[in-house]
Amino acid sequence: MVLERIVIVGKPGAGKSTLATQLSDRLNLTNVELDGINWQANWVSLPKHEMRERTDEALPVAGHWIADGNYIRSVCDIVWVRADTLIWLDYSLRVALLRVLRRTAGRIIRRNELWNGNQEFLQHHLSFDLNQNLFLWTIRMHKQHRNDFPALFEQPEYSHLNVLRFRTPKETEQWLRGLRNAKESGKKTMEQENQPIKPAAV
Repeated sequence: MVLERIVIVGKPGAGKSTLATQLSDRLNLTNVELDGINWQANWVSLPKHEMRERTDEALPVAGHWIADGNYIRSVCDIVWVRADTLIWLDYSLRVALLRVLRRTAGRIIRRNELWNGNQEFLQHHLSFDLNQNLFLWTIRMHKQHRNDFPALFEQPEYSHLNVLRFRTPKETEQWLRGLRNAKESGKKTMEQENQPIKPAAV
């Protein structure tokens, strides 16, 4: 399996960024967060044409990278076309919401700074505005992704993608473990092949 240009998609809370970091370290790939490109100060989205320009620069056609984030309507035709592998973290809504709750609570309590100095605040998630309330947004994306992604995978321009759909965190971890074992096995084989040949006893 070729793993040189990977894109990870899925609902908020699925663990896209965490998995991207793990794979980036193991496969020596440049890690690109699409959220980091999009979100400007005060949670202002980058204009679409600028988002496309910066994404185009960050993810070269012949590069070695891993990108996490959806952005289907703005840069899907750039990211997916260039990727060789797409990982869809299609976990249950319950798992995603629990993870969003845990992550959001931690960010609020610790006052974590995200992209370009942005922070999450409790009042955002008490709003009925989908653009602010991440819990409502997660519910909406759960339904939308399960409708949209399979249809997109059937498009000719994305037929080259090796699509890996993981429905539980356990499935993802098992795949990661297999990847790690394969890498270690390959390393041992190379070490054995590179060992000096001892002269035969006379």
